[in-house]
Amino acid sequence: MPAKFTENSQGIAYGVSAYMMWGCFPLFFALFQGVPAYEVLVHRIIWSCVFLALVITLMRRWAPVRDALAHPRRLGRVLGCAVLIALNWGVYIYSVETHHVLQASLGYFLTPLINVALGMLILRERMARLQGVAVALAAAGIMVQLVLLGTMPWIALILALSFGTYGLLRKQILLDGLSGLFVETLLLLPLALLALAAMAQLELSNFTQDSRTVILLVASGVVTAIPLLAFAGAARRLRLATVGFLMYINPSMQFLIAIFIFKEAISAVQLASFALIWLALALYSWSAWRTLQNSRSRQAAL
Repeated sequence: MPAKFTENSQGIAYGVSAYMMWGCFPLFFALFQGVPAYEVLVHRIIWSCVFLALVITLMRRWAPVRDALAHPRRLGRVLGCAVLIALNWGVYIYSVETHHVLQASLGYFLTPLINVALGMLILRERMARLQGVAVALAAAGIMVQLVLLGTMPWIALILALSFGTYGLLRKQILLDGLSGLFVETLLLLPLALLALAAMAQLELSNFTQDSRTVILLVASGVVTAIPLLAFAGAARRLRLATVGFLMYINPSMQFLIAIFIFKEAISAVQLASFALIWLALALYSWSAWRTLQNSRSRQAAL
């Protein structure tokens, strides 16, 4: 078997595993009954930091972490990433807790289109015509809900904007995914520990409530890190375009879980909004695929 085929197969296996685990996150965070979203977030930060430190030790990957911490002036963007990922995690946990998983899936369907829009607005990247149409259709999908339902899908928008902006900042940081997430959680750790101490002082903490809650809260750190490790394995072996297409597994699974397991209601207006965004994603994917094919043709001609 050719080595390249094996690498691709392994990459796809890692990528599918990562996105399927992320897609199952609603099922995991739904287990935290009676534990407020902010407390789950605090423990997710703490135990992610602990687990990532163990993984980095086992993989002997402390060098980039030490280099990052040795230059505090470079940590501004990392701190920005930390705040954005904490916001994203917190709102996502809240969406599961309040039975708004449909909005969460909408947010992650919107993310690649937000990335395109941010690239054009902030990085001055040129937007292909079809990508422009895709962004316009996505905006129309949001406006459908705003005009016909009179409500803004704020959970979806915060998730998409926070993760899209996080991705924009991460591109400007010379840290791999594992080291970067560890440094981000490390910067958030003092605040998380202070929040944990405050909850304990005010007798608001659920950490010692029962063994099941303890296990779930500690596991939140492991559950956060494992998909990241699988994603890193995929990113090293696959083209970026392939990883981008696999990304749709996550929101698709969340959409199906919301409808068929959590029995969330979806109105005709919401369905029309999703349909516009799905059409936008189809156009975006077609544009990305065509760009890739054109690039390959030019390289072959050379």
